[in-house]
Amino acid sequence: MFSDLQIIYERDPAARNWLEVLFCYPGLQALFLHRIAHWLYFAGLPFVPRLISQLSRFLTGIEIHPGAKIGRGVFIDHGMGVVIGETA
Repeated sequence: MFSDLQIIYERDPAARNWLEVLFCYPGLQALFLHRIAHWLYFAGLPFVPRLISQLSRFLTGIEIHPGAKIGRGVFIDHGMGVVIGETA
């Protein structure tokens, strides 16, 4: 989570403080929820990861399949309508 915050500060000149980034950047929120869903997905839970994915989509407008592998350093800026599938 800290590295995700740091990358936003490095790449977005509009990022003013950590509180604003934490609450007003849906790309960060989607990545945070994805990391939880991804862990649960590979832990073998069948339903909960997809539920988290859909909740994240509803809240942020960004859909990331729980099976997708997202590395560090990803920054989703203005991500409404972004879909990242399992095979991405």
